[in-house]
Amino acid sequence: MSQQESKGFYKLSWLQRIGFGAGDLAQNLIYQTICMYLLFFYTDVYVLGGDAAKSAGLAGTMFLVVRIVDVLWDPLVGTFVDKHNPKLGKYRSYLIMGGIPLTILAILCFWDGFKPSILYAYITYVGMSMLYTLINVPYGALNSSLTRDTNEITILTSVRMFMANVGGLCVSAGVPILVAILASKDLPIEMALFMGLGSLPSFIFMPLVPAIKRKVGKKNMFYIFLSVAIIGMALLYVISKMGTVKENIVLVYIAQFIKSTGVIVATGYMWALIPEVISYGEWKTGRRISGIVNALTGIFFKAGMALGGVIPGWVLAWTSYKASEQAQTLPKDSNAWFLTMLIFALVGLGLLVFCFSQTKERVVMDDKETKNVKVSDLWTEFMRNRPLRIIALFFITAFAMMSVGNAAGAYFMNDLELQSPSAQEGIRWLVCVIPALLLVLAMWIISKYELTDEKIDQINKEIEARNQ
Repeated sequence: MSQQESKGFYKLSWLQRIGFGAGDLAQNLIYQTICMYLLFFYTDVYVLGGDAAKSAGLAGTMFLVVRIVDVLWDPLVGTFVDKHNPKLGKYRSYLIMGGIPLTILAILCFWDGFKPSILYAYITYVGMSMLYTLINVPYGALNSSLTRDTNEITILTSVRMFMANVGGLCVSAGVPILVAILASKDLPIEMALFMGLGSLPSFIFMPLVPAIKRKVGKKNMFYIFLSVAIIGMALLYVISKMGTVKENIVLVYIAQFIKSTGVIVATGYMWALIPEVISYGEWKTGRRISGIVNALTGIFFKAGMALGGVIPGWVLAWTSYKASEQAQTLPKDSNAWFLTMLIFALVGLGLLVFCFSQTKERVVMDDKETKNVKVSDLWTEFMRNRPLRIIALFFITAFAMMSVGNAAGAYFMNDLELQSPSAQEGIRWLVCVIPALLLVLAMWIISKYELTDEKIDQINKEIEARNQ
């Protein structure tokens, strides 16, 4: 082992990088299916409230309640993770311990054995969300525990986001196709292409992120791609007003690609900032509480998802959304939806096992430090770590934007012109206007972030020198 590696600046093999990224691919196969299609399942398939509009309102409220539960649950998970050192690994153990029950609960979310039951919906969705936290918090901490090298972390983040978007593409485009195949229906190709374009730019631009960042700088990269996303959303809104979606489908695809390019790069790279604020906190306090920080970021993105989850449901209810009865729309065969979730969840579990096999924590707290970790450390760290507070606001706005847009995409392509004028406009706002306004706010927030790459490198060197 080289002297540089002995100080925590480890270089990883490509198998290790891909293995780490497999964890995000797995979580996207499971959780993105929930985020993108559970609202549609509740309104058009399960019919949670007796009709589509009422179901949308009930589901929106449920999504909000579940996120409130998460605010209480995430700090407990973060503290527990930092205080304990399981034999299978401080962070990677939870990929297995949480992965198996998460798989079961995710599958049950799409089972209509109790139909319609609001209680069943709450039990399965709350349980699934809590188990997702039990995986996602320690998985996030894995990033900063593998190495201190900022360039390596950038590569890790790029690989992670690339593979996450592989999962996103499989879910966004694959779910409509697989459901249609299992239901013996005509394939909804136009919807699959539109939804798939939400992830496709990642395969072009995420591998280029390290080079783009070196060329224009971290903040300018955010400014450029957030602006690109806003332009794409504006184009999508204007095009959808020019006639039916199907009449302008090529222009719709182009606008969706532009929008997704900006969203993917800007929101993908934000994960690379988490190890930076962890190192900043360690530099200030002498303690590397990765679990606590990742629990905080979990609260942040779930707060954004709470906002983003409740808005689509309430807007659809307010504008009197009605389920489409056209043959070319997404199938409403409940068994097909159940089997689709079953397939995606089991593949996801296999990938979590692979991630476990390829990751090994090297930069973690020792037992003496972990004994002093408390739940209150979460809020203490939040108050004294200014870069963390900025990331908190950015995560909230970014995930609110993604949640609104992802949940509304299926409705945008599901015979939009057959809805009432008010419902059409409500869906346009969900896909284009509200996300664009949130991105303007995100751009202002990221302008306040102060940790440059040079500053982080200096911080990590000082930490390692202090630990010798």
